[in-house]
Amino acid sequence: MKERIMQKLKTFGPLFVVIAALLWSFDGLLRTSLYSLPPTVVVFYEHILGFIVLLVFYAKWMPDLRKMTRREWIAIGVVSLFSGALGTIFYTAALGKINYIPYSVVVLLQQQLQPIWAIGAAAILLRERITKTFFIWALLALGAAYLITFKDLQVNFATGSGTITAALLALSAGFMWGTSTAISKVVLNKVSFLTGTALRFFFAPIFSLMFVIGGGQTQALFTLSSSQWQTLALITFSTGMVALAFYYYGLKRTPARITTLCELVWPASAIFIDYFYFHRTLSFTQMAGVAILLYVIYQVTKPLSLDKGMKEASGV
Repeated sequence: MKERIMQKLKTFGPLFVVIAALLWSFDGLLRTSLYSLPPTVVVFYEHILGFIVLLVFYAKWMPDLRKMTRREWIAIGVVSLFSGALGTIFYTAALGKINYIPYSVVVLLQQQLQPIWAIGAAAILLRERITKTFFIWALLALGAAYLITFKDLQVNFATGSGTITAALLALSAGFMWGTSTAISKVVLNKVSFLTGTALRFFFAPIFSLMFVIGGGQTQALFTLSSSQWQTLALITFSTGMVALAFYYYGLKRTPARITTLCELVWPASAIFIDYFYFHRTLSFTQMAGVAILLYVIYQVTKPLSLDKGMKEASGV
């Protein structure tokens, strides 16, 4: 019975990516009390706490290390630097540059352009075939994300003098996270999702600490309040380590080009947080964008279920 359930879960790779994206959409709410800390310090501690938790399961992922070749070690190092450290630091810094007011420009450059980087990296590094049909669905998904992000199609460029810097930081974050999707797949093709998560949380704080020391922010490491520690712990068990474990579980079973489109549920879920938490109304264009995005995700992930069903039927 247990084996049958586990086999069934393996066919739902995209669903786990969607769950991770939904968790990440709450990340901004949790980090509100951490904005007084340097982004490098936040990234350092959230990864340290995550790795401590993962040490409890070391018996499950430690043997996997023997499967790692030089290629996988380099890949996990790059992912930890790009996605674990730099991507999060750039994105948090971008929000800081526009004083945390509605960040439409940041979201456009980071979240909506991220699939372009991911799909391109998947084609180059993983030799994933990008068909004309998939390209059309990808463009439609990007258009849907645009509708979701920009209420009534109104783009806010009046974000003060920090707009250009924020835009460059957000663009950099999108590049880091997008390319890391494909590079992570290199590692996950060889080891389990738990091993990939553990290695990411081992290397990321090393890089983060280097940026903390390089930026002269070491004193901030020792000034956290009890409430900030509680928030970091909450992040660890929700939008941090747990979300990444869900994401890697899904990514291992899903092509990188499809994974990055599933991640676009982030802006869709964010507008519902806006509605229920901040009591901001949803526009017709936002609701239409959500419907289009969900339809695109269904269409691009449907072939995965069909392929698995055919393999099972043929006994492969």
